[in-house]
Amino acid sequence: MKLTRMLVVCAVAAAPAAMAQKWEIGGGVGGGFYTSQDVSAPGGGSASAKIQNNVAGGVWLANNSSGRWGGEARYDFQRGALQLSSAGTQATFGAETHTLHYDVIWHGAPAGSKVRPFIAIGGGVKVYRGTGSEVVYQPLSNYALLTRARDMTGVISLGAGFKVQMAPHVQLRFDFHDYMTPFPKKVIVPNQGSSAGGWLQDFVPIIGLSFTGRAGE
Repeated sequence: MKLTRMLVVCAVAAAPAAMAQKWEIGGGVGGGFYTSQDVSAPGGGSASAKIQNNVAGGVWLANNSSGRWGGEARYDFQRGALQLSSAGTQATFGAETHTLHYDVIWHGAPAGSKVRPFIAIGGGVKVYRGTGSEVVYQPLSNYALLTRARDMTGVISLGAGFKVQMAPHVQLRFDFHDYMTPFPKKVIVPNQGSSAGGWLQDFVPIIGLSFTGRAGE
């Protein structure tokens, strides 16, 4: 898959810089929890559109200075069906998302501390991908269609968390990210005359493990 190849290329390109400083590589699992936006029909009425809550996972490659600053390239994957709901009726369609971004990290405690809280800010791209089976009739299609398509959008990443040193080269890590993207109109397609806009927020808590070291360790 193209996005996986992009991740490998980014990781290889970042590896020399990471190894010259304090590198960190890790992964974790958690969940994704989306906000919704309304799709309004020309004749009145609206349907709530969102991505259903589901499992999420991520991997990261970071380089941290000897002070409090660092940065990391990150890939996140989420399951979660596209969803429309209105007046007790609901339509769903299988989907997944892929997010590739870079965050600048500031740690609230110096290197070597047992517990290091941190905040993160960055950006990149997010791909919404419909994976369900299209049918002749879809409920609430007067508002929008849920499609087997792909929508690549920009993403803003805001995060916070903390790292706990478990062993000389092993950290337990807790992350909470807020991923913000424009509404994905290519996978949740407003019907003719209908309108949708605004931004979706995706709240993603993750727990994972990181492995750290320097070149030659």
